[in-house]
Amino acid sequence: MLINRDELARKVLEGEITSLDDLNSVLRSMIKDVVETAMGAEMTGFLGYDRYQTPDSDPGNRRNGYSQKELASKVGPIVIDVPRDRKSEFAPAIVKKRHKDIGGFEELILSMYAKGMSTRDIQHHVKEIYNHDISPETVSRITDAVIDKAKEWQNRPLEPIYAIVFMDALFLKLRVDGRVKNVAAYLMVGIDLEGKKECLGIWLGQSESAKYWLSVLNEFKNRGVNDVLIFAVDGLTGFPEAIRAVYPQAEIQRCLVHQVRNSLAQMTWKDRKEVATCLRSIYTAPTEEAGLMALTQFEEVWGRKYPQVVLSWKRHWTELATFFNYPEAVRRLIYTTNPIESLNSRVRKTVKGKSVFPTEIALFKALYLAVAEAEKRWTMRTRNWQEIMAQLSIFFQERLKDYLC
Repeated sequence: MLINRDELARKVLEGEITSLDDLNSVLRSMIKDVVETAMGAEMTGFLGYDRYQTPDSDPGNRRNGYSQKELASKVGPIVIDVPRDRKSEFAPAIVKKRHKDIGGFEELILSMYAKGMSTRDIQHHVKEIYNHDISPETVSRITDAVIDKAKEWQNRPLEPIYAIVFMDALFLKLRVDGRVKNVAAYLMVGIDLEGKKECLGIWLGQSESAKYWLSVLNEFKNRGVNDVLIFAVDGLTGFPEAIRAVYPQAEIQRCLVHQVRNSLAQMTWKDRKEVATCLRSIYTAPTEEAGLMALTQFEEVWGRKYPQVVLSWKRHWTELATFFNYPEAVRRLIYTTNPIESLNSRVRKTVKGKSVFPTEIALFKALYLAVAEAEKRWTMRTRNWQEIMAQLSIFFQERLKDYLC
């Protein structure tokens, strides 16, 4: 039996919501209350006078009690009281006649949260649209309903092989032991053999190390990923070593865009434009040999002034030069982590209204909802995928023979 509003408020305030059944009961009660409030407002607009109000003249039509209607929802059946009029002319908009599914409305609050609205923004939004009061604490409890789903998503089985996996990090603020710290959120995006893109997981890490990345990739493998053709990654400390330990056959491409940015960040403003032109001659070279020659020329001109930049390019050359092995279509896809940076950009826009996250669970919840919202746009295959896959099927013929028809 559904609890009334006073009982709901008491349960929320006294922390009696301790299970999924409790939470579903809260959700059903809240949805029922909001829908009935909205329908009452619709009836007032339809008749031209409020409930319990006596019209100035005979309106020709009047309220005529209520009829019950059961709605299907993801949190269980909800029985609502639908207001009636004597002439049976009232047609509610929020739940139309003969409609028995309220799935769209119950996702409203989660959708607003996923788009970056704060709990208080949602509170005001619901009040403005439905004239219904809902506390920020209740909104937080409602969005907490996604935690189990998010954990299930994080541990779901994956494809046995991915053509390309991109890995990058974004930094967000988290309150830890009363202090605000920058925490790295690592997102992994995979492109399967059909060219479809999906986010493979979210990891929150306090530090970067080969041991940490080894645990992440072992988890990745335990979820069913037997092979990855190419990893395209930022300069994450210890990640290449972990890749070689878990996926020894995988190619590793270090992001050239990040490498150039890091190089320019170590230079004076007046040198950056000229240096950027010299660096461009390295990664736009037609072959690896030509790229090495361009790097040698760069060292001759700038090596004495910026030795640390030259050293960085030489130290990471094996991973920076991987893309030289492939034709233009593959090069354009793997030389940068742009596919995941695009996702990171959308996530940043979504969570920018939340300056500091109170807990890791709150941060993970927000990231999961933001990723789920971003993935709704991923409806197309990767551009030029047929051409790219034709090339990869030749380069990795032996490893792909069990996966391609």
